[in-house]
Amino acid sequence: MMEWLIPYLPGFTAAYAILVMGVATPGPSVAMLLGLGLSRDRTTALTASLGIAFGSASLALATTQGFGLLIERVAWLSAFIRMIGAGYILWLAINAWRKAIEPPKVVIASMPGKANLRRAFITGYLMQVTNLKAIMFWLAIATVGATDGAPMPVLALFIAGAFVLSLAGHGAYAVLLSSSPFRLAYDHARRWIEAAIGAFLAYVAFRLATERS
Repeated sequence: MMEWLIPYLPGFTAAYAILVMGVATPGPSVAMLLGLGLSRDRTTALTASLGIAFGSASLALATTQGFGLLIERVAWLSAFIRMIGAGYILWLAINAWRKAIEPPKVVIASMPGKANLRRAFITGYLMQVTNLKAIMFWLAIATVGATDGAPMPVLALFIAGAFVLSLAGHGAYAVLLSSSPFRLAYDHARRWIEAAIGAFLAYVAFRLATERS
């Protein structure tokens, strides 16, 4: 029934294995979800994870269109993306340090407003598409050639699979990091947790800005 997909299954398996490894490896996106899950609420963290998943789908689309090869061959484009990513992550680090200075109250039972959810979605999306870690994993996926010469239905299925895997992984992080034990710990050590998140993000931004192509 789906014979048209069979030739691409080995490539899909290899590509998704790399993607799962990338999602399972904590990085800036997980640090952001940690901050949102603890200082905001589960809905906000899950909304950010949805933004991250759309970011992964965007990277998957770019990969199928040869954007990965373009980054590898055009040095200034790689440097430009790194600088954008470093600036954005540094901005998130500064926000975390502000929370360390003036710790926010843990939200108990209030529903987040649409503006907060929209901001969380955009933050998650921008974090993913400027995240060098994610981009490097997608460059590795590009070498597999999972969709080389594939028709549109195969490309759409590949992108949809990337979206689902990213949402499942980051959504699980969002649920875990917004759970009662984590939030109780945050309630007792807000300043130190936010300061640590800020320090980690600042370190990531520094590495992005100083890493050579």
